[in-house]
Amino acid sequence: MQEEAVPVRPPGHCMSPARRSGFLAPFLTALGLFALLHAYVARRLFLDPGLPPVLAVAGCVLLALLVVAVPVGFVFSRRDRGWPSRVFPPLAVGWLGASGVLLTVTAVTDLGRLVFDLLHGWPTAAEQLHQARLQAAVIALGTAALVPFAVWTARGRLVLSQVRVPLERLAPGVSGLRIVQISDLHIGARIGESFLRRVVDRVNALRPDVVAITGDLVDGPVHVVEQALRPLADLDAPHGVYFVTGNHEYYWGARESVRMVEQLGLTVLHNEHRVVERDGGAVVIGGMPDLHGGRFLPDHESRPDLVFAGAPEGAPRVLLAHQPRAVTQAAPHGVDLLLSGHTHGGQIFPFHLFVRLQQPVVRGLRKLLGVWVYAHRGTGFWGPPMRLFSTPEIAEITLVTA
Repeated sequence: MQEEAVPVRPPGHCMSPARRSGFLAPFLTALGLFALLHAYVARRLFLDPGLPPVLAVAGCVLLALLVVAVPVGFVFSRRDRGWPSRVFPPLAVGWLGASGVLLTVTAVTDLGRLVFDLLHGWPTAAEQLHQARLQAAVIALGTAALVPFAVWTARGRLVLSQVRVPLERLAPGVSGLRIVQISDLHIGARIGESFLRRVVDRVNALRPDVVAITGDLVDGPVHVVEQALRPLADLDAPHGVYFVTGNHEYYWGARESVRMVEQLGLTVLHNEHRVVERDGGAVVIGGMPDLHGGRFLPDHESRPDLVFAGAPEGAPRVLLAHQPRAVTQAAPHGVDLLLSGHTHGGQIFPFHLFVRLQQPVVRGLRKLLGVWVYAHRGTGFWGPPMRLFSTPEIAEITLVTA
């Protein structure tokens, strides 16, 4: 699931009527579609199986209340309003994830019924009722199993992805250089210091040459995040720990995010580069702000033409950029490898299919426009605390001579 969010506004800020109407129309459209999908699920779960009227009505009412809970949670998340702000936002976010799993299981079982009927002939009314009851049971049990599994995946073991990238211009002295990449940690209200400490310990245990953090590190207000980021000061790599901004840094204040990161001793690559040298060889590590940065701050526009200005000729160029689609900007500037994140690998199946409509790579390594692009699956999560068939990762990128 590719993460997007509405920029957070200070308390008391009021949208203009034009901005409010521009936001309200797509919000109501999305809510209407969300409700229709729940009506589809309600029919499969409560109406088609021929449940007693009391149970069918109770089930439909429950789904309707959960639909309403989502916009209510959104409203109460904007500021602290006592216990409703502690109850409704987590309920809304949790149900967004669980309903995605529920809808997927329902659609898959519908497809299974269709294939079965095509192979065995159209069922009688009695057979249809039997199929509907069996399908409802599979939907309920499948969702009940997959949701806890998705929560465990998001909070559980971090997978180490070891990737070898062949570069033609790589000198023998820097062949085998290892870049450990973490991305999309989303440190904030739901992911805090203890999780980040675990990540830092795992990264340091790999003894990397370079550490790269490719955006969406910060996802909360300064008073929440600043304390939680402290473990980053312990990251250890002889050739540098580098950071570039993602879109979420801009939602919470990019200048404050950059300040916090710099105070911890990390190097922020802001349309600039550093040269890593070893045994007579060199690799250029460059970085630029997120593609959306210029919309928030004019001096945070992505400028790949500036990133490698003055870089040594002949040395391979590695670009840190939050979104994989930055490859279209990077390719004309001699970039050999783009390290990105943003997509979360889809986060919750089957959302990777929708992410693919916007990003050229959803997960893993692929060559585009002559550039190797690695799309990191993300180390944390955004929104629902769930990951379904997209495990969180720490990536160890080893540069080898082609």
